Amino acid sequence: MAAKRKRMAGTGPTEKTNPLSRRIDLASSLNIAEIINREDQKIALAVRSRLKEIARAIDLAYEKIYRGGRFFYVGAGTSGRLGVLDAAECPPTFGVSPSVIQGIIAGGKRALWRSAEGAEDDSRAGANALRQAGADANDVVCGISASGKTPFVRGALTEAKRRKAGRILIACHPEPELGPLADVVINPVVGPEVIAGSTRMKAGTATKMVLNMISTGVMIRLGKVYGNLMVDVNPASKKLKNRSERIIAAVLHCSEGRARNLLRLSRNQTKVAIIMGAKGCSVQEAQRLFQEKRGLLRKIL
Repeated sequence: MAAKRKRMAGTGPTEKTNPLSRRIDLASSLNIAEIINREDQKIALAVRSRLKEIARAIDLAYEKIYRGGRFFYVGAGTSGRLGVLDAAECPPTFGVSPSVIQGIIAGGKRALWRSAEGAEDDSRAGANALRQAGADANDVVCGISASGKTPFVRGALTEAKRRKAGRILIACHPEPELGPLADVVINPVVGPEVIAGSTRMKAGTATKMVLNMISTGVMIRLGKVYGNLMVDVNPASKKLKNRSERIIAAVLHCSEGRARNLLRLSRNQTKVAIIMGAKGCSVQEAQRLFQEKRGLLRKIL
């Protein structure tokens, strides 16, 4: 047992054993929850220590997307799934095209719901994924690797560098091996997991927080948010249509009935409906203003 612990101590922080949870298998359900919660409280502080790097990542991604480029998340296992999740949530929330923010996971789509652990070891597959996506100097690639050394992510970042794309690395290691391949390294160090090596826990939570900050920050800078309202929401469901109506009513200080009518007249375009209501203009004129100011409500209103 002592020899095993010594070997574990020589690995990266995501693989080390946590002394605070060594006897968790003997704990009650309440104690298990307390141990996990106590460790989770360290995550936000770890992320906070990397806010400057997160801001640089937001700037880099914004500049690329503003000029017509794309943003790719690349990862394996939990990291890959988190990237795909964040990419998938941006279109309905911010009205951005699915092609603008894309998620690439080792093992392909089937790895989203069934583990494909061996896929992370194929660096050539990572490079090939970038080639197939046609990534170039107009784009930015965000590699996600809790250990900071995943071969699939290495291959993707190496190919991205060759293609002169912008590069971001998110890792939970103080000195990630893949760091030299990135323009921006975001590495919140959350320490050993409650269950040794289970990076779906603290490392996964830290990664989710960072991804939320980057994508939301980029969308805010692109004008997808007015105040703190998601004014580019795509009202593709009853819930989102109701949300859109409430947003229109809040911005225009009008009744939800008027907001509902404006949304109908705008053909379910939330920003266009707001412009119509604020300017008292037709849908055609609102669309013209929208295009002229690149959808930035602050400039239009």
